Order: sequence, then structure tokens, then C-alpha cells
Amino acid sequence: MADSPPAALEVRGLTKRFPGVLANDHIDITLHKGKVLGLLGENGAGKSTLMNLIYGLYEPDEGEILVNGKVAHIKNPNDAIAAGIGMVHQHFQLVPVLSVTDNIMLGNESVGFLGAFLNRRAARQRILEISKQYGLEVDPDALVQDLPVGVQQRVEIIKALYRKCDILILDEPSAVLTPQETKGLFGIMRTLLERGVSIIFISHKLKEVLEICDHVTVLRLGKVVGQANPKTSTEESLASMMVGRSVLLQVEKKPTTTRGNKVLHIQDLNVRDDRKLLAVDNLSLEVYGGEILGIAGVQGNGQTELVEAITGLRRVESGKISIFEQSIEQNITHAKPRTITETGVAHVPEDRRKNGMVATFPIKDNMVLQTYYIGPFSIGILANEKAKDENARQLVKQYDVRTPSIYANIGTLSGGNQQKVIIAREFSRQNHLLLAAQPTRGLDVGSIEFIHKQIVAMRDAGMAVLLISTELDEIFSLSDRIAVMYAGKIIDTVNIDDATRESVGLLMAGVKREKGLKEATHG
Repeated sequence: MADSPPAALEVRGLTKRFPGVLANDHIDITLHKGKVLGLLGENGAGKSTLMNLIYGLYEPDEGEILVNGKVAHIKNPNDAIAAGIGMVHQHFQLVPVLSVTDNIMLGNESVGFLGAFLNRRAARQRILEISKQYGLEVDPDALVQDLPVGVQQRVEIIKALYRKCDILILDEPSAVLTPQETKGLFGIMRTLLERGVSIIFISHKLKEVLEICDHVTVLRLGKVVGQANPKTSTEESLASMMVGRSVLLQVEKKPTTTRGNKVLHIQDLNVRDDRKLLAVDNLSLEVYGGEILGIAGVQGNGQTELVEAITGLRRVESGKISIFEQSIEQNITHAKPRTITETGVAHVPEDRRKNGMVATFPIKDNMVLQTYYIGPFSIGILANEKAKDENARQLVKQYDVRTPSIYANIGTLSGGNQQKVIIAREFSRQNHLLLAAQPTRGLDVGSIEFIHKQIVAMRDAGMAVLLISTELDEIFSLSDRIAVMYAGKIIDTVNIDDATRESVGLLMAGVKREKGLKEATHG
């Protein structure tokens, strides 16, 4: 490409081996100045390992990294930062109890007279200047724990710019963002490009890759398997290159024929969030066997607190939650999580690291977190390791978990493979109700296709499914009914045949159509 801008970053023959795994196999990539390079691949394809090599978190076994045409000797993140490379990780590297200014200063502190004190005033002023220059509106005095996820991401970007980076790695930047926040992120990215920053964009969301990237490189099993031009590519062609086969991006689902018995009944539920504010406000809903009820809504409207209340992870202030088995009602309003699990409730949590796994436990033990104390995984007070091993091997194969061993700690896996372990554990138990909160967050297109098919199969077998997702495509693809949550309330429920993206989008903004008119609801 003779007319291409010069390379800001080149990777030549980069190779990284771990015990039993060749994570990166002689990889070559080029990021041109002022451009966005999209990096695609299945979970476990080697994307995160490659970025960790570039950012100095790992050292390569072979190969070299060039910045602005010169070999860069990167042995740690300080070397990467000195070379002008910044990285915003999928899981933010922020200290919640500190202010925005203190978080950005960490590791790069400005000092005052003779180094005797931290010069927060100078740091704060520079943060304000960067915020204004790049359109990153952030209050430098705010505590990080009080900021929405989208604003926390801005803090991470400012932190990289504060260190004078001109190469920015964004690892799954939209995985935890709402559609509105993603639009804001893209606006910020375009401003960064205008200011001369070059960006590596890692994502499983193919629409976003086609929209924002100038070039795409695809990895599979640790190797570069193809390049693509977003202007001439489609979601289908990118998915096929990633997975090595054609992928159904829209799940095949027959309309539900007969609705079964009531499985979940929530009546007049009130739940408070961590700040003691009312997050779930007098909410009522019902889910029946053989249906998928999707809850749509902008993140932060009480969905998290609702799921935590149903699963016993958050205290219910008032109201009632019931599970029905063969029409026999069981009140689980104030039950403990284990009791709720034993009533036949499966839970795929929104935050897998917090509520779905024990990072320092091996995969085999994470596969039986709810069932380790019963047969066949326990014989009296003794663990049946053979049964746990057999169970793990079967599920790892069935759900295509990319791991060197069932004895590897789950914390060493990629985020998508961690999610697969949780999905495998929850889907393999006998249940009446599935609570799936963001079930495909961080998963590649092939895994999403598989998970969606499994959810539909559970519905077809008579299970009740409550799906909570900020992805409208996922809600429309899977749901039989859609309930829209706004300001802690269900403001409307519609059958999938009667729903449009426009009408659901209005409901998500708190605007309800009644008698042909738009009326703003104010809770």
C-alpha cells in the first residue's frame, strides 16, 4: 500500500509460549499513524497475549516490536509508556476509593518544591486540559467509585494521554458500555485520531469494527489468518474468517407455541442499591415455562439489583419473589443463594469475576461451585476428585473452553473462556429457571451462536428464561416477550411480534407510546 501513512507500530514474528500452549505464533501486524487497526479473533485466539507483549506485561520468546520504525526494547509497562504506548484494559486498572486525579497520577506523580509534596494542583490542571482537548468530560475531583462505567473508561483514556501516549490499545472497550456510551466512545476515538493518536481496537462486536476501523487483522489459534478492509467486508465474512466456518449471526428460533406454568412471580418488589437509593421500585413481573422474557434497558436502571435480589445476593426491602415447581409455590424472598440454587435456579451473573467464579481455583472446581457437596462430586464428607475431573473434561469439550488443562486456575483464562466455564456449569444442571445477565458479554461470534442455541433449546424443553441484556440485537434475537426497565420500574411489556427497535428504544429512554401519543414517564 504505497499511499498508506507510515507505521506507528510494527510487530514482526512475535512469539509467546506458555506451558502446553503456543499463545502467539510468529505474528506480524502493522498499525499506521492516525488510523484504527481492528484486531479480531475467537476467545483464546491470542489477542490479549499479543497486547500484553506490546504493553510489556509479558516478554516475547521471539520477534521484535518497532515504534515509529525503530526497534523498541519493551520489558515492562514503563518501557511501553516511555515508547508512547498506552493501554485501556477490559477490566479497568483503577482504585475505586481514590479521586480521578489521584488515579491518573498513580505511578507518574507530579511533585512540588524539592519533591516534598505531591503537586495535585498541576496534575488537576493538566487533566482538565486533556479533557477539554479530547472531549473527555470528567470531574477530576470525583471518586472513581461514584462514576458510571463509561466515565471510568474516560479516566483510563485520560491516564494514557497524561503519560503522553500516541499509540492507544483499547481492549474490548465497549464490552461494558451502553449503546449511548459506545457512540460517545467512538466520538472520542475520532477526536484522538484527528490529534494524531493511532489506535488498536479489540472487539467481538463486528458492527463496531466495521464502523470505526480502517483495517482489520484476524487471529485464530495464535496465528494471523487474514486481513480485511472494513469498507468491503461484512459481518458474515469477518465472522467466517474468525471461526473458520460460516456462522449464524441471527439465531434460528421457532415461535413459542404453548406457554407453560408460571415459574417466577415477582410482586411489588423494592430493592436498594449500594448507596441506599431505591433501585428496584415496586416492580412486578412473571416468567412462564417455555418462554424467554428479555429485559431491555440502559444499564443502571435497576437490572443488576433485580437479579441480585432474585438470587439472594442482595437484601429485599419489601415485596415477594416466588418460584413455582409443578405449581407448588416456594417463597424465596429472603432465602440464601444456596437455597435458591437448590430450588432449580441457574444464574449467569453480570460480573463473572465478582459473582461467577473463584479466580484462584482450578477449572474443575469452578465447574462444581454449587454442587461440590452432593453426589457424585462428594461421598459423605470426602470430595470425589475423579467425578469432578470427568465432569470438567466433558464440559470443557462440550463448551469448547480453550485451556491447557482442567487443573489450570480459571483466572489464567481469557475473559471469554472464563464466561464459557460459568455457562457450562449453569447450563449443565437440572433447573426450572435460568437467569442470564449479559450471558454473551466478551464472547466471540462462534461462542455467541452456541450459547444462543443452548438458551433457545432450554426454552423449547420447557424452562423459563429471564434474559437481561443491554444488547438490543440479543434481546430481539432471543426473546418471546420484552419487558423494558426504566428507573427501577417495568414501564411496558410487549410481545416480540409487536416490538420494534424504535419503540423499545423510546421505552428505554423512558418515553411510552399511549393512544398514538408519546408520553414521558417519570416513574
